[in-house]
Amino acid sequence: MPKHEKNDVELVRTWVLPPAATLGSSIRAKGILLELRARLPLVSKKSLDVDGGELTLSMPASAKAEFHPAASIVASALEDIESLPVIPREIQDILTIKASERHRWLADGRLASAGTRTVRLNGRARRITFHVFDPRFVEDILDRGVVDEWREEDALAAAENRRKARYKAKLTRSLRKAGTASKTTERHPDDPATKLHGWEEFDVEGLLR
Repeated sequence: MPKHEKNDVELVRTWVLPPAATLGSSIRAKGILLELRARLPLVSKKSLDVDGGELTLSMPASAKAEFHPAASIVASALEDIESLPVIPREIQDILTIKASERHRWLADGRLASAGTRTVRLNGRARRITFHVFDPRFVEDILDRGVVDEWREEDALAAAENRRKARYKAKLTRSLRKAGTASKTTERHPDDPATKLHGWEEFDVEGLLR
């Protein structure tokens, strides 16, 4: 809300964000605010603010010409606000998950992407692209409480991978040790240790002819 003098602010309108829109997340509520501000004219953007789950459009009485169009834009946008895609930082807050979990579950298909979105970072030419999620899908995950199940599955998979890694390392050491032992038992033909005792006499007798 802009910092007007109390007696200067006479045009005020508020809207309560439905729980199905915010999904219990203050970060999601802030995201909705930013989405609505993006649809407003530049002169009206900072006149819209959010506190808890309530949006407030506030302007001085002298801004009546800007106030009514802005209020109309906000009211219209809120009609389908519950379908606004959930962005990464919002889903992390809603499901109380880490970025690493979001990436892993997105990669293995447990988190279904609803598409991608490309935005330009403030004050920079660089653009970034990220996956977004269907709010109803996110709500279903939240209601079913499957995050704990996924974490348990990941823990079991990690333990199995460690077991396999230990076995592979042990097998590699055993094969290396066996190979070393085999080399030490092989002798060169000219090695005295390979000659049989009395071989010369055996050959003189012509027993091999």
